[in-house]
Amino acid sequence: MVKVDALQAHLKSVTSGGAMLPLYIFSGDEPLLMMEAIDQLRSAAKKQNFTEREVLLQERGFDWSALFNAGQIMSLFGDKRWVELRIPTGKPGRDGADALKQFATQIASQSREPEGPDIVVCIILPRLDGKTKTAAWFSALDEVGMAIQIDSLDRGHLPQWIADRLKRQDQEVETGSEGQRALEFIADQVEGNLIAAHQELLKLGLLYPTGKLTDEQIRTSILKVARYNVFEVTEAMLAGDLARLNRMLDGLKGEGEPLVLILWSVTEELRILSKLKAASDAGESVQNLMRANRIWGNKERLYPAALRRIQPLKLRKAIQVAAGLDRQVKGLHAAELPGDPWDGLRLVGNLLR
Repeated sequence: MVKVDALQAHLKSVTSGGAMLPLYIFSGDEPLLMMEAIDQLRSAAKKQNFTEREVLLQERGFDWSALFNAGQIMSLFGDKRWVELRIPTGKPGRDGADALKQFATQIASQSREPEGPDIVVCIILPRLDGKTKTAAWFSALDEVGMAIQIDSLDRGHLPQWIADRLKRQDQEVETGSEGQRALEFIADQVEGNLIAAHQELLKLGLLYPTGKLTDEQIRTSILKVARYNVFEVTEAMLAGDLARLNRMLDGLKGEGEPLVLILWSVTEELRILSKLKAASDAGESVQNLMRANRIWGNKERLYPAALRRIQPLKLRKAIQVAAGLDRQVKGLHAAELPGDPWDGLRLVGNLLR
């Protein structure tokens, strides 16, 4: 699989007269970034006269022969064709896996004329786990086409993303620390909801002229549209970011997220953290420990710093608080804890600073 940068380079080649590929596979769980990447590819295809579009949705009872037919039948009007296959679960099933492998063989056997294919197929998947990426059906597709992974945007990169988006509409924040605070403010308001973030930034473009935006303009215009993922709560705890943790807990509580699910996630993280802390203090390799415990993504960056920062005594106390919270959410008495279990989670975060 390649990152979106490779797609951008390919699209430049296509725009300069290069040929389209017969197959593209998109994988990701950020709707806005997925939509924009696919739209860019579709726009490049339209410029090469792929004007007839067919969309297939894989669901229960889906007839996989429709994919083979779509990949073979030419347009009645002689137009080039764009075919989309959406697999919402990312799990085609046994019959689907066999069909996709055959489809890859079909594409590979088709001659590639210098001017490119007459039919382009775009397969759209959610974010795939490591096991699916190594599945035979996906590997077969990846070999004959271009598989693009659209990564989610983590909180640390959000201010720069906002600045880049403002630049597209010829707007910018103040320079220096004041401008950085403005970007952080916007990021806090829109975190976890890029589609709404995109709309909020477009609103700034409609309300105010090009050039620099003042802090007052930003604070009076940007609505709080942030949405938080239950499993990102532990990232804020590992980072020791109490401000972000409090925003997340307030947001999740307001959205009615089950406290038991959040507590389960926090307890699992504390268990792994305790295990790694003991092994790390005994001189074992942190990197090897993280691989063995399947720690990837943002947490792979957060864990080493957390292991250095968190004191063993406070970690043990955090585990005790989590155990008390477990009793509390089950309706049992926990005298040593705040009356509201949500405040107990804040206490855990405070211990992990």
